[in-house]
Amino acid sequence: MRSLLFVLSLICFCSQTTLSWKKEEFRSCDQTPFCKRARSRTPGACSLIVGDVSITDGDLVAKLLLNQEDGDQIKPLVLSLTVYKDGIVRLRVDEDHTLNPPKKRFRVPDVVVSEFEEKKIWLQKLATETISGDTSPSSVVYVSDGYEAVVRHDPFEVYVREKSGDRRRVVSLNSHGLFDFEQLGKKTEGDNWEEKFRTHTDSRPFGPQSISFDVSFYDSSFVYGIPEHATSFALKPTKGPGVEESEPYRLFNLDVFEYDHESPFGLYGSIPFMVSHGKSGKTCGFFWLNAAEMQIDVLANGWDAESGISLPSSQSRIDTLWMSEAGIVDTFFFVGPEPKDVVKQYASVTGTSAMPQLFATGYHQCRWNYKDEEDVAQVDSKFDEHDIPYDVLWLDIEHTDGKRYFTWDSVLFPHPEEMQKKLAAKGRKMVTIVDPHIKRDDSYFLHKEATHMGHYVKDSSGKDFDGWCWPGSSSYIDMLSPEIREWWGGRFSYKNYAGSTPSLYIWNDMNEPSVFNGPEVTMPRDALHVGGVEHREVHNAYGYYFHMATSDGLVMRGEGKDRPFVLSRAIFPGTQRYGAIWTGDNTAEWEHLRVSIPMILTLGLTGITFSGADIGGFFGNPEPELLVRWYQVGAYYPFFRGHAHHDTKRREPWLFGERNTELMRDAIHTRYMLLPYFYTLFREANVTGVPVVRPLWMEFPQDEATFSNDEAFMVGDGLLVQGVYTKGTTHASVYLPGKESWFDLRNGKTYVGGKTHKMDAPEESIPAFQKAGTIIPRKDRFRRSSSQMDNDPYTLVVALNSSQEAAGELYIDDGKSFEFRRGAYIHRRFVFSNGVLTSTNLAPPQARLSSQCLIDRIILLGHSSGPKSALVEPLNQKAEIEMGPLRMGGLVASSGTKVLTIRKPGVRVDQDWTVKIL
Repeated sequence: MRSLLFVLSLICFCSQTTLSWKKEEFRSCDQTPFCKRARSRTPGACSLIVGDVSITDGDLVAKLLLNQEDGDQIKPLVLSLTVYKDGIVRLRVDEDHTLNPPKKRFRVPDVVVSEFEEKKIWLQKLATETISGDTSPSSVVYVSDGYEAVVRHDPFEVYVREKSGDRRRVVSLNSHGLFDFEQLGKKTEGDNWEEKFRTHTDSRPFGPQSISFDVSFYDSSFVYGIPEHATSFALKPTKGPGVEESEPYRLFNLDVFEYDHESPFGLYGSIPFMVSHGKSGKTCGFFWLNAAEMQIDVLANGWDAESGISLPSSQSRIDTLWMSEAGIVDTFFFVGPEPKDVVKQYASVTGTSAMPQLFATGYHQCRWNYKDEEDVAQVDSKFDEHDIPYDVLWLDIEHTDGKRYFTWDSVLFPHPEEMQKKLAAKGRKMVTIVDPHIKRDDSYFLHKEATHMGHYVKDSSGKDFDGWCWPGSSSYIDMLSPEIREWWGGRFSYKNYAGSTPSLYIWNDMNEPSVFNGPEVTMPRDALHVGGVEHREVHNAYGYYFHMATSDGLVMRGEGKDRPFVLSRAIFPGTQRYGAIWTGDNTAEWEHLRVSIPMILTLGLTGITFSGADIGGFFGNPEPELLVRWYQVGAYYPFFRGHAHHDTKRREPWLFGERNTELMRDAIHTRYMLLPYFYTLFREANVTGVPVVRPLWMEFPQDEATFSNDEAFMVGDGLLVQGVYTKGTTHASVYLPGKESWFDLRNGKTYVGGKTHKMDAPEESIPAFQKAGTIIPRKDRFRRSSSQMDNDPYTLVVALNSSQEAAGELYIDDGKSFEFRRGAYIHRRFVFSNGVLTSTNLAPPQARLSSQCLIDRIILLGHSSGPKSALVEPLNQKAEIEMGPLRMGGLVASSGTKVLTIRKPGVRVDQDWTVKIL
């Protein structure tokens, strides 16, 4: 009877969640005590001052003390300020462990990369300076040649400023006196620290422990970042004059079905990293390393009109309020000053993106669920029948034996290895789903082992936590423990994961973690992890550790030779080191197509470059026009996957009539044609942290018209893409930034920069342009999958600027192993100048990869003369030149300007050469 009641309850829950997001199931700020308290404070409420300042072990260390005039009593806090190379300042504030607090507050491990500490600048001395209006001196320390950090003693404030000129501020903390640090308590008789929400009670054994403070960004026009939210790229004010609905941006990883667009409500991931950009073209950033729930207000101009606090009036400013339930202050100031400097500085702390295998950058076909091996084989063959390339076929939870992960349904998938090998014969892969909830079944080998070894998260009483998810009664692996993560990684060996092969990769869903019967559909905050860490302290990082353990497990499986591919839904700083993410359970609506762009731009800006949205929307049935437009935009997502809910109609690209099949095929072909360019950009992200897909202002930082544009985006520095987000639209207004020209990707037509153009947007394509001055590598022969393109020749598209010059790069490795780390790669730079195209080597001398691939075609856009031939050196031979319509893969432009094409120059992609226009 109990099991029947559970099944009925689960069915009821699932049926509700597939209808719509139920706002009342989640807490608002007013229902979240720490948020409500922090928001109620007035500017100047902080009465802490700085004392006992010294330089210790290369850091500025001090005590935060209560101003003697204040009657409240708190124990001193410990402050440390550390400076790192490249313009990074780290500020930490914690309770003083020598004063025996009830327990140590949680410090998030395994996010900051180990090599970051090598960049520490060991401070030798500090200067003092009396700030205008202060009665006591402040401490000043060196940051870099152009910047210094100021720790103001009374009142307490920390800021970074420029050294020269009028010493303009960059970013500051506690300038408005909103800093508050609730210290851990020991419960005594009469203390009532419990919090209730709906039917759930949080015991809060250590009482209120929240932290809040204000952060100000100077010379700022807009702030961006702090994903994950379905809202505009430029963050809108959430509190202050003119703000009607006053709800902060929430950072609390949750399983949210059919989420609303244009909402500050938190989704599946949390990255507390904010970036500011302004009219000066300068950029700065602020990052708080904290895994507890966070709420962040962007404060509207005039919010502090009555505060009486004086800040530099010569600088525009955006103020923000940061609030967290627990943890410590562990914050990073990034001085920039260029947009790419800030993302590089952040990447030096949390790591750059993992270099994906080449197959992962192609098209992925997914559905909940492909029902059996016959269905898999039929879908695979239909792609070939319709001449549509793809690289990966995915299986959702129904492929398992009763939702027991690492198993196969013996009736529906009796021969999993053979099924995978058939796909692998065409160069294709398979992905299966593995979630963190483990079915509580005494006959299930994984549950028995996890129980016996004590590997589950505990409830507040110390018993294995028992919650509901897809399998029914489930427990959750405690991924905070490195030892348990290593054990989990071992589950992916071919021996332990029966039926798996080297061409099988993994999808981590529901890892927020999702608990159907938990408070806000997640784990109770007073659940316990290893070492007595409360779940409230680690919640936002749980999915990150699960992703890490799975990725490391695939590396172990391949004995360190095979790059892993793991898709995660939950995200946290550092996620980029372990794989891809997607934007979750979106809906087949035009607005969800539109909001996918600011979501992906935000993720890229905050380190997560390998991201995408479900093509067509996970919920609902997209009309053919919406689906086509989604494929056309999605072909430029870093992660390109079609996916759908099991209640939707089948929507493979060949099911909507011949014309729509053709349009979707063309969109997917566009992606495959551009794979060399995308792969080169993924390598740039892997080395520098600069994202694959970028906001326009990252490439044009002084162009104010780009600052709030989140319907167009850059792919690298060479392509600008404008989506079509409205039903029945055949035209689009496109702003093309900069002073140089742009070339239509489809027909080569030239458009001037620095103005808005009304473009045709026929059903065949969306507006996309190549920037003058760039060179983009392509592969124009269409194959079944990316691996079958390995030996195909390249096309170089040279878009000349007003000086008749252009430059670009191409990166090649074996597309699968870690040998590139040992120099097994090709990295070429192409430069066109003075009528000569030159290929030179950018790889170090020890680089040792060769390629027989040739350059098959060189297309010159914007060439000013009509030459007849070209001289190729060192071959000392002439190459044929033709004038004609632009070719884009197998497509030939039906209209547009004629372009110059050098056919079959016969040069190898891995060698030095020149091609001179005669």
